[in-house]
Amino acid sequence: MKIREVIEKILAYHPQFPADYAGCDDYKSGNPEDECTGIVTAIVPTIEVIRKTHELGANLLVVHEPTYYTSQDLGSWGYDFTNQVYEEKAALLKEYGIVIWRDHDHMHAHQPDGIFTGVFKYMGWEPYYDANDNVVPFAFTLNLPESTVAETAAVIKEKMGCNRLRYVGNDDARIKKVALVFHLTPNGMGSDYTDEKGLLHEYSLQVIEAMEHKGVDAIIPGEVIDWTVMSYIRDAAQLGKNKAAFVPGHFSWEELGMKYAADWIGDLVDHSLPVTFVNAGDMYKYC
Repeated sequence: MKIREVIEKILAYHPQFPADYAGCDDYKSGNPEDECTGIVTAIVPTIEVIRKTHELGANLLVVHEPTYYTSQDLGSWGYDFTNQVYEEKAALLKEYGIVIWRDHDHMHAHQPDGIFTGVFKYMGWEPYYDANDNVVPFAFTLNLPESTVAETAAVIKEKMGCNRLRYVGNDDARIKKVALVFHLTPNGMGSDYTDEKGLLHEYSLQVIEAMEHKGVDAIIPGEVIDWTVMSYIRDAAQLGKNKAAFVPGHFSWEELGMKYAADWIGDLVDHSLPVTFVNAGDMYKYC
């Protein structure tokens, strides 16, 4: 089976996009006409993931996040300065004959979301996800068995594979309703606006409203800044309220979704090719 034929099966599995779709999902390296020798799924194609893919004898690497360090993720380097890291990475991919296919927008287009379906599966949270509990846009709500902040942090750290886990909240505070929310960055979804009174309406305000009035005890965001929701949660905890945030980091937050991708891609190719999830691991070290 050619690599192109594998990708055609993947695209047929996904929700269909318009013919003029111009997003980030595309080939980032290699020749799609090569015969596929094996498939690896990973959250991001790090150098170590690329090396592991080669060691496994695979030549198709399906990833979720960018290959070459930009949001546009062109699959090449067209900027007005040289990038030695890019050049060496591209050379390694060429040497190994590895095709990278980025699968981002299509995975998130599923209902329910293709990435977080896998996160919930491998976190053991499937029974606690309520698709109808829309407490905040771009979020997924879990009604977990009640536990302490410290206990929940330990579970997230272990199952998401974090070297350490940043969190805000009182260790003994008891929490139940947890929302996985979108990135808490300025204009993260392009939805921020200033009203006629000059007040800036940010996504962060919707998250704070959910914690104030819709019963959300804790959040797990993808990306954070410190001066909006995170500061609100710190103050809430210092006032003795049962509020918390857990910050595994963007890649750890979604990585189990790519473990799940290995499951359904294996089914798509009728298990005629080896399909392996490779864990990129927590990118941060701590001192």
